[in-house]
Amino acid sequence: MGIGHSHSHDDGHDHGHGHAHAPKDFGRAFLIGIVLNTGFVIVEAVYGWLSGSMALIADAGHNLSDVLALLLAWGASVAAKKPPSGRFTYGYKSSTILAALANAGLLLVAIGAIAFETFHRMAEPAPVQGMTMVIVAGIGIAINTGTALMFMRGRENDINVRGAFLHMAADALVSVGVVLAGFAILMTGALWIDPVVSMIIVLVIAWGTWGLLKDSVAMSLLAVPKGISESKVRGYLAGLEGVKEIHELHIWPMSTTETALTAHLVMPAGHPGDEFLREVSEELEHHHRIGHATIQVETSRIHCTGRC
Repeated sequence: MGIGHSHSHDDGHDHGHGHAHAPKDFGRAFLIGIVLNTGFVIVEAVYGWLSGSMALIADAGHNLSDVLALLLAWGASVAAKKPPSGRFTYGYKSSTILAALANAGLLLVAIGAIAFETFHRMAEPAPVQGMTMVIVAGIGIAINTGTALMFMRGRENDINVRGAFLHMAADALVSVGVVLAGFAILMTGALWIDPVVSMIIVLVIAWGTWGLLKDSVAMSLLAVPKGISESKVRGYLAGLEGVKEIHELHIWPMSTTETALTAHLVMPAGHPGDEFLREVSEELEHHHRIGHATIQVETSRIHCTGRC
């Protein structure tokens, strides 16, 4: 049997790096976004109903799903910072993955409801007040663009912040469409414009949702996170001096911002010491974006099951 030696990265240092782009920086952005958008949903829904505009109501529905999405993402980012316990040894980090998945699910529900009503409107167009659409959607452009900008810098590093950014950016685009539809109705009086714009809104939401759904499902299934190459990590470990073989290499997301790795290195010449393990962990963290590495060194191959 070989000699087992496990090493976990120094927690104090690791968490400082792992959370550099975590959602904690976005607490204020979440709060402002939720307050502004909740107020706007109420205004937009009321004026959509009063003016008879399905496009405004569709946009209000999308905005409401945004508010719920922001609440979910914010709640998950708070939960992710709770300390580990005897039962939840990783803490609640993976709640951020659940939130991203729930977020995508919410959007699918909103799409279905709006599409149903839009098809009904296409069959029976109703009178619409174009100027109300222009004014209300114009306010929406300002609110959604402002909120999207608050999340812009975190979108590359956290799927939840990216979800929030995508929601707000899509909403700003949707509001532009509603403004243009309002002007078109004022100029032509064509009632079919409103449900057609509503349908375009649905397609815009669906496009953004698909990417979010795909990524969050992959994370839920513990797929190697985007931006990390399993083959490059395997190549780096296999190329280390004294390593004859690698098995039990696993890379998975602990949360939407943190990645973990475990690997068994077969080193017949014996254990190279703690300094070797520290250097490997630092290399994995700084060049492969893996902050939680656990390396086991064996002097001969230990029998294992699964993919070895």
